[in-house]
Amino acid sequence: MAQATTIDPAEVAKFEAMSAEWWDPNGKFKPLHMLNPCRLDYITTQIAAQFGRDLTQPEPFKGLTLLDIGCGGGLLSEPMARLGATVVGADAAPRNIPVAQLHAEQSGLEIDYRNCAAEDIAAGDERFDVVMAMEIIEHVSDPQGFVNTCAALLKPGGLMLCSTLNRNPKSFMMAIVGAEWVMRWLPKGTHEWNKFITPDELYDLIRNAALDPVDRKGMVFNPVSWQWSLSDRDLSVNYVTAGVKR
Repeated sequence: MAQATTIDPAEVAKFEAMSAEWWDPNGKFKPLHMLNPCRLDYITTQIAAQFGRDLTQPEPFKGLTLLDIGCGGGLLSEPMARLGATVVGADAAPRNIPVAQLHAEQSGLEIDYRNCAAEDIAAGDERFDVVMAMEIIEHVSDPQGFVNTCAALLKPGGLMLCSTLNRNPKSFMMAIVGAEWVMRWLPKGTHEWNKFITPDELYDLIRNAALDPVDRKGMVFNPVSWQWSLSDRDLSVNYVTAGVKR
């Protein structure tokens, strides 16, 4: 029997159309390249705290299994593999996977990339120490179903990391008017504002999936320094959360 899926085919098609540009820092994924150091700062800090790892050591995540859902071209999968984690990268857009595989091969990294939905993996018996769902929940058809699947993929004590966009007038101005219409960082229609999720809503989704929310921070863009940074207070546009499986 086919697994139910939270994949939205129209959303997959948007990203598949841009697949060849994943590793171009000035292409359609420029915003993600700019955001990546900030995302990695959060991800590595949370994983190190949860599993007692020392980030100053070589390959601090050795022995940890990690699933990167919506991995795209591998912008997060690759750094996690370099830090020693055993990485599975999953993406519903078929064209993203060869791009990711080729880049990993050129980088001398072993990453298990799969063209599938999170639900396909959950139907098997693989479970992970860390599940990353970065900038994907605003593109799925059923956010609670998606978070439930992420929770099911975790080992007890495992860590789910999830980033998305807040839903308020400021996020509409910044993420859609600013990023898509004015700066043209992303093609128009990449995001749908009504699919954005507030931090409290995401915490509720996480709790409903039998995960304990342990942290959330904003990711804030500074137009003067042209850089992103983490913020304890400003979750008004981009933000990221951490939840632990009971």
